[in-house]
Amino acid sequence: MQQSETGVRELKSRLSAFLRRVEAGNTIVITDHGRPIARIVPIAPTVEERMQALVESGLMAWTGGKLGPMKPVAISQGDRTVADLLLEDRE
Repeated sequence: MQQSETGVRELKSRLSAFLRRVEAGNTIVITDHGRPIARIVPIAPTVEERMQALVESGLMAWTGGKLGPMKPVAISQGDRTVADLLLEDRE
């Protein structure tokens, strides 16, 4: 990923070209009289898109379904919750 700078005036006159750069993965820093004032960055892929990419690359297997409820890994005895016991242990 590359980063480049441009002034407001140049951005206005060449907006389509700068948007193509962003679409290609580049970041554009917009300056006003040489002072950075804003940044245009590509939209990050969604969680679903990242997971699909992992499936397609063979790094993950997933049916697309949601996980079912899991059994608790710890059950407290008595009136105190697991959270209470953890807090006490940290002190």
